Amino acid sequence: MIARVRFIWRDALALLYAIRDHRTPGRARGAAALALLYALSPVDLLPDVAPLLGWGDDVVIVPTILALAARSLPAPVLADARARSARLGRRLPWLLPALGAVLVLGVAALIWGLVRLLGG
Repeated sequence: MIARVRFIWRDALALLYAIRDHRTPGRARGAAALALLYALSPVDLLPDVAPLLGWGDDVVIVPTILALAARSLPAPVLADARARSARLGRRLPWLLPALGAVLVLGVAALIWGLVRLLGG
């Protein structure tokens, strides 16, 4: 499971690097922007008010759009971006666990806040 998350993280970071590259086609930049917009938008296929179902569409749709964006990248751009992503991963090996801890703490704080709000 951890290896899969690292793989997804590496590719997402590589896509960020690739989007900034001047050799990246406009459709890849557009797809990455669409994925970011969908992830941040309050309008979803399933509203985020329903915690598990609402986040479920984000977990499926955003990586799918990002994968489509990555497929439209030229091979040299993708290779350079993956190399930069790997270098960052080696320099900051604590980054992924730290982001995971922040996510877990955020969800716990959200649940605590909801319990306090609904419980009185």
